Amino acid sequence: MKKILKAAFLIIMVLFITNSQIKAQDEISKTRFGIKGGINKILLYTNNAYSTKMISTFHFGLFAKFTLSHSFAIQPEINYSPKGGEITYNDLLLNGSVRFNYNYLEVPLLIVYNLFENCNIQAGPYAAFLISNKVSNVSGGNLFDFEKNINKSNNSHFDAGFAAGLSIDIGKLGMGIRYSYGFIKVAKESSVLDTFYTIPSAHNAVTSFYLSFSIN
Repeated sequence: MKKILKAAFLIIMVLFITNSQIKAQDEISKTRFGIKGGINKILLYTNNAYSTKMISTFHFGLFAKFTLSHSFAIQPEINYSPKGGEITYNDLLLNGSVRFNYNYLEVPLLIVYNLFENCNIQAGPYAAFLISNKVSNVSGGNLFDFEKNINKSNNSHFDAGFAAGLSIDIGKLGMGIRYSYGFIKVAKESSVLDTFYTIPSAHNAVTSFYLSFSIN
């Protein structure tokens, strides 16, 4: 009788371990696809201005999450991501406040590391392609009209940088915060009244708050 109970116990343990391994392997090999969107707090980081101001906009996109192990995953995304900010100039030629809006198609490639069961950190590079832009005079600009003299040809059509953030995922729902910084200046050098300027001589900086939903 003891031998039978012992054998039964061993069989149950083997089945339990096997089932756990199968579930774990299924979770590791699972690929998730989903949608995400939220708020961008955007700023143009520059040292060549009197002041800068953060403004708010929105973003949305698609993501895929390829699980490599219990701890690591790769998450590529494709997002519509407006960037820019408000800059105030106070010198002889450039005087006044102007708002720069840049609309990008952004492609991050993130490494995901699980801190806990439902919490992870993400970090990796991104590439962004300029779709459109808008320049708006806010105040001043009597000598130099920003709206008239700055157009898409003055802008860098490509941006690249680094992004890092924190995400909490519960089931198919997720929420997170992410900061990204561009390595490429948003504008190219151009001639203004026979003087060469880069307007704005600045880099994109974005803090994003978002919600995500996995469709599988």
